[in-house]
Amino acid sequence: DRNIDNKALYDTFSLFGNILSCKVASAQDGKSRGYGFVHYETEEAAKQAIERVNGMLIGDKMVEVQAFLKRNDRDTATSFTNIYCKNLPDDFDEDKLKAMFGGHGTITSSCILEDKGGRKFCFVNYEAAEAAQKAVAELHGKDLRTDAQKEETKEDAEPESYLAYVGRAQTKVERAREFREKAKAGPAKEGRAAGVNLYIKNLDEGENNNTLKELFAPFGSITSCIAMMDEKDKCRGFGFVCFNSPDEATKAVTEMHLKVVKGKPLYVG
Repeated sequence: DRNIDNKALYDTFSLFGNILSCKVASAQDGKSRGYGFVHYETEEAAKQAIERVNGMLIGDKMVEVQAFLKRNDRDTATSFTNIYCKNLPDDFDEDKLKAMFGGHGTITSSCILEDKGGRKFCFVNYEAAEAAQKAVAELHGKDLRTDAQKEETKEDAEPESYLAYVGRAQTKVERAREFREKAKAGPAKEGRAAGVNLYIKNLDEGENNNTLKELFAPFGSITSCIAMMDEKDKCRGFGFVCFNSPDEATKAVTEMHLKVVKGKPLYVG
């Protein structure tokens, strides 16, 4: 999210260990490029950050966290571990995800999402690149439709519209480049405002998406809201709330920053 600055980046990743340096990459005009770098004191802290945050949805953005590689060492065609899958059945859930992808290697993180049309897609991050490559080779093009979905599919439908797509998850820069190459007419879709994303820290472990939204709903229209949860389904102490306008976000910061909620003063920024 381009609203995340150096401090917000530091606050998010300092939960996993001592940080030696932390920086959000910015353009000449000072605006964020949408990515940054965090240098930990220990390798263990870095691994924990990758396992906990990679593939998570923050606001309406999917976060990709990877170990830093020098430009000459990068080979995205074969070294990827994070994969993207779409054209999933309506009843696709966590159990089906594990059954479908678990047999190819150790999964470090995963998430299932829905687009505006209610169609499901997912991201799966493997521990090893070999496992990700195996999953892509064996699952791409597979027919995962339920019987009901097969009946609803038009006879003249293109196979790529219903067969499973499984491939390397692209970075934001790659997606933008691909869109520019494919677009032949008309501007990019801008129907949805980016909004203003706020970082919330020091939340009680009992908070969840709904209770967090209730806290900030009085200040305006919320486009997305997420409380980051651990493997035991308890809040990890921080989350993100995205407002539709800067004025609403400013009001939320003014009213909620340092406000004591369940015995803890919130950080809102």
